[in-house]
Amino acid sequence: MAGGVMLIDSTIAGLDDAASRAAGLERLGFDGLWAGEMNGDPFLTLALAAHGSDRIGLGTSVAVALARSPMTVAYSADDLQRFSGGRLRLGLGSQVRAHIDRRFAMPSDRPAARMREYVRALRAIWAHWHDGADLAFDGEFTHHTLMPPDFVPPAHGFGPPRILLAGVGPVMTRVAAEVADGFLCHGFTTARWIRERTLPALTAGGAGDGFEVVATPFVVTGTDERIERGVAALRRRLAFYASTPAYRPLLELHGWADAGIELTRLSTAGEWDRMTALIGDDMIDEFAVVASPRELPGRLARRFGALLTRMSFAPGPDMAADEVAELVQRIRRCCAEEDPGAAVARE
Repeated sequence: MAGGVMLIDSTIAGLDDAASRAAGLERLGFDGLWAGEMNGDPFLTLALAAHGSDRIGLGTSVAVALARSPMTVAYSADDLQRFSGGRLRLGLGSQVRAHIDRRFAMPSDRPAARMREYVRALRAIWAHWHDGADLAFDGEFTHHTLMPPDFVPPAHGFGPPRILLAGVGPVMTRVAAEVADGFLCHGFTTARWIRERTLPALTAGGAGDGFEVVATPFVVTGTDERIERGVAALRRRLAFYASTPAYRPLLELHGWADAGIELTRLSTAGEWDRMTALIGDDMIDEFAVVASPRELPGRLARRFGALLTRMSFAPGPDMAADEVAELVQRIRRCCAEEDPGAAVARE
C-alpha cells in the first residue's frame, strides 16, 4: 500500500472545458485527474479529457456502480482505456441507499455483496474480450453468458483498467481489498480515520503491494481572503456530509456523535442555515488542511504522506500557473521526505 513516490492528482468536472482543463493540468505537472458523478456522467467528461491530453492519468471518482449494469460499465471503461492509451483507473462506488432506490430506481440491498460480485463480473467480461476466456458468469445478482462476436469491442493492447472501490465503513473497505486494485477514500474523512479504520480493514482484507490508497483531502489555501471564504464554504459542505447517518461512525471516532445526531435532525427539518453553527473549528482542523501555499506542502505531507499512494487537490483559481506547478512539485517532494516537517523548514 502506501510507500514510494506519492502521486499528486487533481479533479475535473463538466464537459464544457474538460479537454482544455485536462491539457492544463498535464502542463502543470499533475500525475492524474479524477472526474466525479454529481450532475453528469464521468465517462463523458473523461473522454473529452483523454482527447485533450497525452500523458496524465484519468480516473472516475466515482462512477455509481449500482446504477449501472456491469456490462454497461465494462463497455464504457474499455472504450476509455483504448481511447486514452491505457490511462484509465475505474473508480466505482455503491452510493447510499436512498439515491439508488429513489434517484436511480435500482436495487440497493446488500451493497457490499453486490459490489464484490460487480467487480468479479467486470473481470470476467474483460477476460472474455481480452484473453478469450469463456463468458459464463453466473452470479447471485447478475448473469453474463451471451457475447456474440459482433458485440466484442475492438482489440487493443492496453489490457483492462485498474479498479478502485470507494467506501467508508469496514465492510466495503475489506471488499475493496479482496477484489479491487485500490481504495478511494471518501472526501468526508480524516487522517485518523484512515490510519485507525481504513488501513487496518484493507490489511485484513488482504491488500498488498501495488494496492493503491487514494484520497482527496479538503484543502483551503490561497490569499487570506480566499482562505476565509473557503472555510465558510467548507463548513456548509461538512454540515451536509455530517448529517448523513451512514457517516456517523466517523463522527463517533472523534467524539462528535451528538453533533451528527443534531445535524441529521436539522437536515430532515430543512433547517440548513442552522447546521453550519455545529461545525466547530476542531472539525475544520480534522477534516481539512487550511494553510497558505507556502505551508501547504508540509502540512499535507505530515498528515497524509505515510498513509496514501495518491493524493488529489484542486488549486485555487487565483493562483498563477507557475505557482501551481511549483506547489505540485513541493507537495511531491515533501511527501518523499522522511521528515516532511524538516523539508518545509528548509523552504
